Amino acid sequence: MLAKTYSAAVLGIDAYVIDVEVNATGQGEFSAVSIVGLPDAAVKESRDRVRSAIVNSGYSQPSGLIVINLAPADIKKEGAAYDLPIALGILASDGHLNREILASTAVVGELALDGSVRPVRGALPIALEVAKNKNIKALLVPGPNVEEAALAAAGEVPVYPINYLSEAIDFFKGVPMLSAEANITGYFDQHYDSLRAPDFADVKGQVMVKRALEIAATGGHNTLMIGPPGTGKSMLAMRLPGILPEMTLQETLETSKIHSILGLLSGGKPLLNARPFRSPHHTVSDAGLLGGGKNPLPGEISLAHNGVLFLDELPEFKRNVLEVLRQPLETGSVTVSRAAGSFVFPASFILVAAMNPCPCGHYNNPRRQCRCSSSQITRYQSKISGPLLDRIDINVEVAQLSENELMSAPGGESSAEIRKRVAEARKIQEQRLAGLGVHCNAQLGPRELQRFCRLNTANQTLLRHAIQSYNLSARAYDRILRVARTIADLSHATEIGEEHLFEAINYRILDRNYW
Repeated sequence: MLAKTYSAAVLGIDAYVIDVEVNATGQGEFSAVSIVGLPDAAVKESRDRVRSAIVNSGYSQPSGLIVINLAPADIKKEGAAYDLPIALGILASDGHLNREILASTAVVGELALDGSVRPVRGALPIALEVAKNKNIKALLVPGPNVEEAALAAAGEVPVYPINYLSEAIDFFKGVPMLSAEANITGYFDQHYDSLRAPDFADVKGQVMVKRALEIAATGGHNTLMIGPPGTGKSMLAMRLPGILPEMTLQETLETSKIHSILGLLSGGKPLLNARPFRSPHHTVSDAGLLGGGKNPLPGEISLAHNGVLFLDELPEFKRNVLEVLRQPLETGSVTVSRAAGSFVFPASFILVAAMNPCPCGHYNNPRRQCRCSSSQITRYQSKISGPLLDRIDINVEVAQLSENELMSAPGGESSAEIRKRVAEARKIQEQRLAGLGVHCNAQLGPRELQRFCRLNTANQTLLRHAIQSYNLSARAYDRILRVARTIADLSHATEIGEEHLFEAINYRILDRNYW
């Protein structure tokens, strides 16, 4: 007897609906299971998990040949999420379940040998995809995954939590079961937790660096902090997410989908609704940073999507690892090509990098003498290539604090005060860029630059002089205009003024003191 149901596969960051077809011949003394449809080893092993789970749930597996087809057959099927739909298909083919209800239901879940259902990765993108399919009337997911699935389904399809195979059997026998109810808008409003980020009020001194990070948060600009060790570069970077604007609902779903696929969403936090902050160690590989593997998964830059990627001790990263950042910094996405196909992962983030100016950390430090030779300094700084530096909008020096600053109590503005200014300037940008497909000044293209970053004659002369004096590239010219536009937005100025342009130039030429 033939039984059908739906499940889902995750490729890259997207989910695909999979048809699960089970045909039991009932002919033969012994039971044999054949799984077709490009299954990996974990899927093939499901026959043993399913058999034990069925027996321990009080049923017996039908005798004869059981053929299980996972369609479409040209998509690689991975993981143990097919255990539950396979088990239900086997029981339905033996007449234990209502096949009509099963045929209009999507099911995911890994089975333990005792029949309990274990959570799976990617419940959020699976629920998003299932909600689009008009043939699917219900979605069954493991209990720990139900909250994120219900939030993603947004009422388009009822989502039911399943903790044991026996519960799923009862569902298809017509036993009433309550679906999980979730209001994504209400959850989004009640659980936003950006206020839990470290506060800028804890930082002593460093007024100029705080100003630079405020500009970076306002316009989405990449930033490099250079200074001696122990001056608070990491401390400052960790506080940047706390002044970024609150995530929109769309940004929340985009970011949460990536974390769901990697199994990073906990049961108590089904949506990641605070800006992510990722700080990979300098030993990270290029695949760990960009994403990859035999069947590619997102890397650190995708986990930082809509948030902050912090690279501490920048020159300690391998040169080839840093160079792979160049394309994502320009496009906001990364394409990973493997034999299995090409996958595009979103990677729109603010890069914040920190470094010492030399191996000992005290080059150009008026308080401490540098112990490095000129060749050591050159070799250390040459680990950062010119093309990568060209993609960083703001360079700021983090100076060593004076005795008075060290001994004084922390002061200055709180993150809440700074975030208020950032949010106001972001609203100005959103209104100006409405309908153009970009959301902040760092994303402005050539046409938008000509339209929104016009300079008067005096400012054109100032910028021309800066280009000649510091030998700036065309990319650096564009980035100066973007930063100047952001500074003007913070000042609520309609046009870019001389003071805005002058400050933007200063942020762009600091690296010339070192390289």
